[in-house]
Amino acid sequence: MSIRLAQSSDGPAIKRLLDQLGYAGTGHFLPQKLERMLADPDERVLVYETTVGVVAFVSVHFIPQIAVAGDFARISYFSVDDSVRGQGIGREMEEYVVMLATERGCDRIEVHCHERRVEAHRFYFRQGFGESPKYLMKRLSDQS
Repeated sequence: MSIRLAQSSDGPAIKRLLDQLGYAGTGHFLPQKLERMLADPDERVLVYETTVGVVAFVSVHFIPQIAVAGDFARISYFSVDDSVRGQGIGREMEEYVVMLATERGCDRIEVHCHERRVEAHRFYFRQGFGESPKYLMKRLSDQS
């Protein structure tokens, strides 16, 4: 069992995990997005692989900050397969993200987690996350 950088060939497994999060329909654009993210030095897509294959993934973005000394790391998507939840895989991956963020000079990690994901909130609170001020968003298209 290990955490590693994602590869293009992990696309089908990542799609399956996105489907479990409720993001169906990513198949037509996921390969291009994954390639772009894998090539960007400020992005990390990590997977957790066991003997049965990829069972979790997380995408992390490192965001330089102009007004504060430390940079931010942002977890955009984080999914552990339903069949292996509760086995410590999420905790292990979150701790790995903390290590990467620290190495990159980040002084905080942000995560946007929809209010309907109550179990995910419990996980993040156990990992030491706290609520912060409002998260505002302006949609630029009808696509989600």
